[in-house]
Amino acid sequence: MSSANTPDDGAVVAWLRQVSPYFRRHRNKTFVVYVDGGAVEGEGFTNLARDLILLASVGVRLVVVFGARLQIEQRLATRGITPRVAGGLRVTDAATMAEVREVVGAMRLTVEAAFSLGSRGAGLTGMRTAIASGNYVTARPAGIIEGVDLGFTGLVRNVDRAAIEARLDAGEIVLLPPLGYSPTGELFNLRAKDMAAAVASGIAASKLVVVSEAPGLSGADGTLLRQVTARQAREFRDSQNFSDREAELLDCALRACQLGVERVHLVSRHVDGALLRELFTRDGVGTLISNAPFDQLRGAKADDVGGILELVAPLEAAGLLVKRSREKLEAEVDRFKVMIRENTIVACGALYRYGDSDAGEIACIAVHPDYRGGEFGDLLLDELEREARDLGLERVFALTTQATQWFGERGYRAGALEQLPVEKQRLYNFQRNSAVMLKSLR
Repeated sequence: MSSANTPDDGAVVAWLRQVSPYFRRHRNKTFVVYVDGGAVEGEGFTNLARDLILLASVGVRLVVVFGARLQIEQRLATRGITPRVAGGLRVTDAATMAEVREVVGAMRLTVEAAFSLGSRGAGLTGMRTAIASGNYVTARPAGIIEGVDLGFTGLVRNVDRAAIEARLDAGEIVLLPPLGYSPTGELFNLRAKDMAAAVASGIAASKLVVVSEAPGLSGADGTLLRQVTARQAREFRDSQNFSDREAELLDCALRACQLGVERVHLVSRHVDGALLRELFTRDGVGTLISNAPFDQLRGAKADDVGGILELVAPLEAAGLLVKRSREKLEAEVDRFKVMIRENTIVACGALYRYGDSDAGEIACIAVHPDYRGGEFGDLLLDELEREARDLGLERVFALTTQATQWFGERGYRAGALEQLPVEKQRLYNFQRNSAVMLKSLR
């Protein structure tokens, strides 16, 4: 066998290096993925099933919630049943519920069949991925709204986290139809997006991924918004005109954030591989709504200098960070980003430019001891890298004595002093002998 490299070898190696940090970041995390009825019916659903199985095979604990609105509406139309709506919810009388049961039951079999087909060669372990489903969601009747009895339309009352986690611990993908069960044995029709948000909260999922008709959120100029905070998303909801379905999608994301889900991804079902592109590439293909456990991520102000100094002082004393005087920090505070929680700075970091160089320096990343081990450092680094890209920089670098592994796990590689901007080379402290870590933003 020839050992010569093929023309594509370099691209494969580059791709593996790019995605490997995400493997580490996502392994053993729990994701809830909502898939709308249109995606289930679409031609690309088998590929989507393969992508979900691939996620599971790299260690993601996966719960899949599927919607059925499209199919239910089609069935009701063929039966001559006119849907009624009250308070934004469909009225589910006995005749409608009979159709819902049949439609959802058939869809569940369709989804399971797609997973069975998709598992052939999709995973990395060579083993077939098992699918588990059951009465994991307890529901209650939505009741009477605007004087209308919603019948068998329900709302999530409880999520059986222990039962779901037992299946996830066994390496299975949990599949949930948009139905809920009452303690007395009744079956309720649930709005799938609301159910997905409730399940993500109920099992403390790291992410909710919504795969639907919409590509994500668009700004006033129609440009797709790649990343917004929950607070910004609420402002968009109040200030822009959305279609009913866009508004419902955004409300689902905001509801999940309100319930404590840290990150909600909105991606289009019309983009092949959208799920993997969103989760395993730097820029993604949809919109990320972040709801990190801090009140605000923003640029630092003069009033923040004292809080930053207090945060970094222990790290400076330990030699982990270069010591900065108050005067120096006051002069450079506009280069810093801070995370605020309960009016306290709990994390900070800075981005420095050097003349016309295409490289920027990531510096002074510090997280309060009470908040280490979470995603604070990742979120802060992502924000600084986003700012660098917005400034047109092609690469970033960090100088560190203790965090080479941390940066390496996030796509940085060891570099040399000669690769830094000339101005930074002149300022290099040889006594500290800091390692140079580089990352391309292209």
